[in-house]
Amino acid sequence: MKEQIKKVALVTGAASGIGRACAEILLKNDIAVVGMSRRSEMETVPEGDFSYVSGDVGEAQDRARFVQTALDTYGRIDILINVAGVAPKVRADLLEMTEESYDYVMNINTKGMLFLTQAAANEMIKNEGDNKGVIVNISSLSAYTSSVNRGEYCISKAGVSMITQLFADRLAEYGIMVNEIRPGIIATDMTSKVQGKYDALIEGGLLPIKRWGTPEDVAAAVYTLCSGALPYMTGQSIDIDGGFHIRRL
Repeated sequence: MKEQIKKVALVTGAASGIGRACAEILLKNDIAVVGMSRRSEMETVPEGDFSYVSGDVGEAQDRARFVQTALDTYGRIDILINVAGVAPKVRADLLEMTEESYDYVMNINTKGMLFLTQAAANEMIKNEGDNKGVIVNISSLSAYTSSVNRGEYCISKAGVSMITQLFADRLAEYGIMVNEIRPGIIATDMTSKVQGKYDALIEGGLLPIKRWGTPEDVAAAVYTLCSGALPYMTGQSIDIDGGFHIRRL
C-alpha cells in the first residue's frame, strides 16, 4: 500500500482571529501548518505539527522566506489559506482618504496576497497526482458592500475577489481549486474597535442570524474546502455572514 503523504498548509495571519482558527482546525485534522503573521512571536503555539514565521505578507522577502520555510521543513505545499489583512489605520471619508493609507492597505490585503498565491501555486503545480492543491482566500462582505469611511479596505477586498477568479481560471488545469470566503461581522481584534456600532446593528436586525460570527465559523468553511468534499467547485465565493448578503424588504 502506498504511504499517504501528510498535507502541508500555509496560513497567513495565523497568530490570532480567523488565521489562528484556520490553523487550529487544520492541525486537528492532521495537516501540518506553517503560519505567518507580523507578530514577532505567538503568545501560545497551537498543538500539532506547527511552524511559525514572523513576517509581513506585503514584503517580498518575507513571502519568499515563508514559502521556503515550508519547503525546507516538509518539501511541499498543498494548501494556502490567505487570511492576513489590515484595516486603515484611520477611518477617513472617501474624499479625504490618503494615498499613504491606500498603499498600506492594498500592499498587504491585495498585492501581498496576489504574489504569495503566485509563489505557492508554482510549488503546488509540482505536486504529483490529479489534485495538486487548494487555495482559499479570505476576503470580506466589504468586497461588495460600500463603506465610504474605509474605501481603501473595500477596494482591497474587491481585488481579492478578482484574484480568486483569475487563479481559479489559471490553475484549474492542474487540479488546484481556488475559492473565496467572505466573512461578515466576525469577532476579532480588528472589529473589537467598533464593537458598539455592530452590537447595535445586529440587535436592530441587520443580520437574519442575530449574533456575531466567530473565527471558528469561518474556519469550518475553510476546512470544508480543504477536505476535498467539494472537488468540482472553483472560483466560488462563499458568504459566512449570518445572512447579511440576503436582500430583504
